[in-house]
Amino acid sequence: MEEAAIRARLATIKEEHRDLDAAIEAIQSSGVFDLLQVQRLKKRKLVLKDEISKLEGMLLPDIIA
Repeated sequence: MEEAAIRARLATIKEEHRDLDAAIEAIQSSGVFDLLQVQRLKKRKLVLKDEISKLEGMLLPDIIA
């Protein structure tokens, strides 16, 4: 995957991650909420976080110590 494509995907994923964070916050602050829905959103957020880490690792040059 080329660097421009990685950066574009990374930006998209980071935006979705922020949106999920806001959605979880909104749901939880509403008082009565579906715990299962919140758990699913949090799980999706973790998957995105892992993918963000993977893509950021692809952008960093290999450093041989």
